[in-house]
Amino acid sequence: MSPNTCWLCKIFRAEENGISSKLSLEEVLQWSQYSENLVTSNYGPIIYKTYLKTEHSDENIEFWLACEAYKKIKSQRKRISMARKLFTSYIQPQAPNKINIDSPARKAIIKNIQEPTQFLFDESQRIIYRHMERDSYPQFPESQVYQRLKHSLQT
Repeated sequence: MSPNTCWLCKIFRAEENGISSKLSLEEVLQWSQYSENLVTSNYGPIIYKTYLKTEHSDENIEFWLACEAYKKIKSQRKRISMARKLFTSYIQPQAPNKINIDSPARKAIIKNIQEPTQFLFDESQRIIYRHMERDSYPQFPESQVYQRLKHSLQT
């Protein structure tokens, strides 16, 4: 059993931190039908990230969530700082958590990084969402992570 699975088991024991008592079986079942329900729920991204770690692609959900936070930034100074962090972490060629986006999207970010708008990462975020939706999400409902969670809520 991997460390991620053990950690996941601990999460869903109500006596550990109460997350399982905050999740309903209905909500979890919705995650298997439509990926938007998964990434917009309170605990879905945590569970999905746990699954993506087992697939070695958790940078995708991390980037997607960071983009959601980035879009809410009102201060230009904070937006510039966050844009640089996103670029350094996910976009630049040597990025430690480099995401798989196409060259036009990467070039658009490089071109506009000095004066970033709140929409700077929108295209890259759409690309990553499509990657998750097409590649990793279809396998998520069959994963051990999802099945254990579902089983823990059914019993």
